[in-house]
Amino acid sequence: MRYFRYSNFLNEFMAQILAFAGSNSSTSINFRMVKYTTGLINDHGIQLLNMTNFPFPMYSEDVERENGFSNSLIELKDDIGNADALIISVNEHNGGPSAYYKNLLDWLSRLERKFLNNKKILLMSCSPGGRGAIGSLEYSKSILPRFGAEIIVSFSFPNFKSNFDDDTGILDEELSSQHKNALEEFLSKL
Repeated sequence: MRYFRYSNFLNEFMAQILAFAGSNSSTSINFRMVKYTTGLINDHGIQLLNMTNFPFPMYSEDVERENGFSNSLIELKDDIGNADALIISVNEHNGGPSAYYKNLLDWLSRLERKFLNNKKILLMSCSPGGRGAIGSLEYSKSILPRFGAEIIVSFSFPNFKSNFDDDTGILDEELSSQHKNALEEFLSKL
């Protein structure tokens, strides 16, 4: 299911922001972080994607040759193309990007190499542990510009379960301040 929230269509300076997590888990803390972050934005249009609705087969040249590109992949690429900016929060498995996230990048880059061309990005990562998915965040900071992205700012959120509440948001004052500053910097560049 896609979530849409558009504000003040008459504002000619309003940017369209596409937001999603790099996780396809139904209990994704990264999706919760993206949803929370987009809820703080009032002056731009928001399209929030839940990636559990975007299952893709594991990329291989054979699958691409035999089946081509799925409609959902083409729609996702078009949604990215129609956005002015993106908010992405990436998860981590064993110190690196999850198989789903890496697979998503593989498919999108095969469809169009520069699928993030001129897209401004707020890049976040969350983990239940103390490293805040920094391995996946660093991987993303190095790979996304190859596809044309401009990483405006990044934010790593550790110990998610003890530092976040769905009703209150970020509980730790220092992390809350870092997140607020990252969001403000990102929005100032739109």
